[in-house]
Amino acid sequence: MASKVFFSVSMSLDGFVAPEQREDDPDLQRWTAQWMELQQWLFALRFFRENLKFAEGGEEGRANDIARETFERTGASVMGKRMFDLGEESWPPEAPFHTPVFVVTHEKRDPWERPGGTTFHFVNDGIETALDLAREAAGDRDVRIAGGGATILEYLNAGLVDEFSIALAPVLFGAGVRLFEGVDADRVALERLSAEPTQRVTHLTYAVRKR
Repeated sequence: MASKVFFSVSMSLDGFVAPEQREDDPDLQRWTAQWMELQQWLFALRFFRENLKFAEGGEEGRANDIARETFERTGASVMGKRMFDLGEESWPPEAPFHTPVFVVTHEKRDPWERPGGTTFHFVNDGIETALDLAREAAGDRDVRIAGGGATILEYLNAGLVDEFSIALAPVLFGAGVRLFEGVDADRVALERLSAEPTQRVTHLTYAVRKR
């Protein structure tokens, strides 16, 4: 079976994958608090805590299984430069991917190798080139479009995404980065594959079809 291209994100109940960055929040304290609330389900999981070497223990159950399955299916990731810039400042030395990561950017930069198997490669030739390189690196595993929202939308509108999962969290942002803002609805159709409620979020998975 051919490998798939997918994305997997947390989303607020009103459709945002990141809070609004406001001028009255120069230190991003409000932004960080909202983002932490959105990702609270993930931070509590045993697999996530152990993968980032935060601590031992944590919640088990179906949500933990989903996080582990997402990690294990991923052979390479693709992300935008903005997500990389934010992560470069906040990821631990052993970045959480443990696979090759291809960063879509205009910046020319040598590959950046991190402990634990993550190497960031910087691609200057657009999203399709980045995806081709990621497919080759992933082998028989899948390619994850890691984010951010604009990069995910670019791949979705280009018809390059096979399926996606949303962890729908019971939080409201009111403003921020909408996942599907600007989606080409005339080209993208969805088929529901699963809906799994867990303790903190509901996991929704869809196949992407062409109209």
